[in-house]
Order: sequence, then structure tokens, then C-alpha cells
Amino acid sequence: MKQLSKSRYTAFCQCTKNLWLKVYKPQETTVDDGVQARFEQGNKVGDLAMGLFGEYMEAHAEKPDGSLDLTKMVEQTRQWMDEGVENICEASFICEGGYCAVDILRKTAGGWAIYEVKSTSFPEFNGQKAKLEKYAPDIAYQKWVLTQCGVNVTGTYLVCLNSDYVRQGELDINQLFVINDMKEMVENEYPKVQARVSQAMKVINSEQEPDTELSECCMKPYGCAFWEYCKRQHGVPSPSVFDVYGGKGRGGFTFKKKLDCYHQGLVSFEDLCSIDIGPIQNMQIEAALTGKEFINPAGIRKFLEKITYPIYFLDFETMQDAVPQYDGAKVYAQITFQYSLHIKEKKSTTKVVELENEGRKLKLYETANYIKHKEYLAPSNGIDPRRALAEQLCKDIPKNVCTLAYNNMFECGRIRELAALYPDLAPHLLNIADHIVDLIDPFRAGDYYVPAMGGSFSIKSVLPALFPDEPSLNYHNLDERCQNGGDAMTIFPRIKDMEPVEAAASREALLRYCELDTWAMVKVWEKLKEMAK
Repeated sequence: MKQLSKSRYTAFCQCTKNLWLKVYKPQETTVDDGVQARFEQGNKVGDLAMGLFGEYMEAHAEKPDGSLDLTKMVEQTRQWMDEGVENICEASFICEGGYCAVDILRKTAGGWAIYEVKSTSFPEFNGQKAKLEKYAPDIAYQKWVLTQCGVNVTGTYLVCLNSDYVRQGELDINQLFVINDMKEMVENEYPKVQARVSQAMKVINSEQEPDTELSECCMKPYGCAFWEYCKRQHGVPSPSVFDVYGGKGRGGFTFKKKLDCYHQGLVSFEDLCSIDIGPIQNMQIEAALTGKEFINPAGIRKFLEKITYPIYFLDFETMQDAVPQYDGAKVYAQITFQYSLHIKEKKSTTKVVELENEGRKLKLYETANYIKHKEYLAPSNGIDPRRALAEQLCKDIPKNVCTLAYNNMFECGRIRELAALYPDLAPHLLNIADHIVDLIDPFRAGDYYVPAMGGSFSIKSVLPALFPDEPSLNYHNLDERCQNGGDAMTIFPRIKDMEPVEAAASREALLRYCELDTWAMVKVWEKLKEMAK
């Protein structure tokens, strides 16, 4: 008979089919590129949290094949509980059909308290406890298993990262973590556990796939890894209502609104063309159905009027660590370690050169583009890269010049963080931020849209739509070590531990990737100028 676990139980709470697919069709998952990085971050946070209450014992045993030996882990846990060990990590319990490993099991005066550790961040004092409700089923299940095993559970807590914590000096794990008392939320969930366990056991021990509808559960409380599988199973065409641009803010075309359309039979783009969703969404649908290209030269010209020479095309790369590594950093802080900068000094000029060859007069046209490139990549030595980068940025970008970024909230955010960190550089840094123009604006405004953009305005979608046949602008032609921002984020902190040859190749891959980001912006800007004529 198959067993339940914490992850299987919470999967069932979200969707019956989610649980069944985890057991019988795990190969159908669609996992994003960042899942491994998030898994590693979670392990790091969990390892640190083990020492939150001082000395501890960790239940761990493996079979010869490398899989966990749950029976031995349960025996270890029982032995340590009997011996009065105060803190047991990965404390393991098995009851009829159910298994769980408690992140931290802490001895209390009258029994034992459960501490569930999550790598999510949460402010220490802001009254937003309701946001923690999604973790209550997980903890309630653990309490149920322990109760079935005869353990008196006296407390249930959630340990998560404190987003208000700013590291100064040695890492203070007592400040790094926030402990939330989940008693009320768990008590609300606990009465539901027995029935859910019974239902979930039937699901995982049946080869009959459950029949479920697409619903808000597909994305709430977590995005489902089987979403693409279920869409195919329900015959959702491609493209569909779920591929329509969502937009920003309260007026956006949200997942709930897309579901409402789906359940009304408005699924394909042909179905949707009969209703008014929004100007950008309507444009996307019409372009996909007819092949029409939408170009608004007047709107593009209005945007280009904001841009003055010299033009600085800027792109940052950052790394993000759940546990702050440097002074002045918070949890999950974006640590900027690299930038690329293309500089267009002035308007291109064309000079006519007349030559005579064998009695024939020839005219040659020499064009000067006045473009140069600068870049900065921090040393791969584990030292905080931000100060040196900020200083170099102030040298490379003068005050009061026009800087272009694509989706500039990111670049502006990083610059303002650097300004807050280094007050002596703040006037120059803030001046740079105040003069940044967002190259995404004409695309978001609908001044340029073609079917190939597929409802996305990211530069990774816009670039191939504008330049479909230019291999030099194809990110897939870069070194496979670094072909996207996620690669850059994960590869840089690992370079310090690489062999010299691999480290050099990885740094070169980072440089070429970031350079392509700003060169792509140059090409997009040039194309906009052509379309504005």
C-alpha cells in the first residue's frame, strides 16, 4: 500500500488530480528553470534553522541504494525522544498509511512542539498573518500523524525568514528567522485531516485517474506543475484564452477572468474575438488570427522624443540568496555583480567618398555609428561586489545623460538600493536612475505588436520578432553556460569554486550574455527609429 507524506497530503488539499499525477505520472510535470535553485535555497535555509534552538540531533539513515531508510529514521527519533533530547531535526514518524518528517521537534514541559521551516520571507511585525494560512494544512497533517503515533503535540509553529533583517557582521540566526504561532490556523484545519487522509489514501492506491475541471486550484495556493498536462487533456487549443496577455494592476486580465471565459466556452482566439477584453489583448488576438502587424509611427515618434544623445544602454545581472551573505543585505536581496553598457555617442553620419577606378567614378558610403561598449564583471572571489560596481558605474555613466533600460523598474530598483547603501555615491547614482527611459514602453503601449511576440513584451520575445533571421541576436547561440538571466544568477556565485579553465570560460559566458542584452537594446532602438519614419 502506498503511503502519504507531507508533500502528497498538501498536493491533495490543492487538487485530487495533482496528488494522483505525482504518484502515477510524475514525468508529466513541467518545471521552470529556477526550481533547482529554489530547492538548493530551501535546503540552505533548513540547515541553518536546525541550530535555532541550540544543540540538536538529526534523524538520517540511508539504504544501500541511497534512498532514505524511513524505518531507521523512525527508530532514531523514538530513541532520542525517550532519552530526552530537546531538539530533533527531521524527526520521523509513521502511522497507518501516513509518514512525515518534522523539520524541528522541540521538547516542551508537557510534550513536543512542531516547528515547520519554510524558505519564504515574512516581516516580523506587520499583522499579515493571514498570508500564512496556506501553510496550515501541512502542519495540521504533521500534528495528526504525531497524534496517531501517541505524541502529545503542545505547539505548532512556522519558522520563516525575516524580511526585515539586515545583516551586519556575523549572521544572527535569531534575527534571521521569524517564529509564527500557528495554533489558531492549525486548529481550524485539524478537524479536516482525518477525512482528507482517508480520501487521499484511496486516490494514491487507485490506478483510476481522477476527473477534475480546470479551476482556481490550478494556480492557488501554488502554480501546478501539471498545468500543461491538464490543458492538453481538456482539449485546450494553442493559443487559448490562457495565453492572452494578463496586463498589470487591478484592471488586468487575471487568471480568474481567463477561467471565467473558459467556463463560458470562450476558449480559442476565434471565440475571444467576439468580445472586448482590452486594447492590448484585442490586438494580440487579432494579430494571431489575421497575421496583422500593428505599427503606430506617431506613438513611436513620441517615445523617441524622450531620448537624447549620448545614449547609454544599460543592463544589470544579479544574484539572489535567501540568506544574506554581505553587510547591508536583506534576505533574497538582489546583489548586482555585473553590467553591460553600450554607448551611442551621437547620431550616425554617412560620408560619401568618390573614387576613380579604370576611368570609372565610384561613390562609396562610409557610415560612422559612434557606438562603443563598456562592461563590468565583479571578481569571482566571494567578496561583496556592490561597492566596486557602483563606483565603476558612476565613472562609466556621467550625470544628466539619457540611459535606456528594458523594463527599467529592475535597473532603477538596483541603483536606488546601491544609493541607499553608499550615501557618498548616492547623488550620482540617483541622477542616473532619474534619467532612465524604459525601452519597453512603446511595446506595452501597443505602438508595435506583431503575431510573433505571442502576447509578451519581454526583450526575449520582441527581439526575434523584429530580427527573425539574425543568428547574432539569438540567445540560443550563446555558450550554453549562460543563455538567460537565471543562468547568470546561478553561475556567478559558483565560479569561485571552479577549476581555473572552467571559471574563465564561465566568466566569458557571462560577459557575452550581458553584452548581448544591451546590444539587443541598441538594435531594438534602431528598428524603432526606422518604423517611426
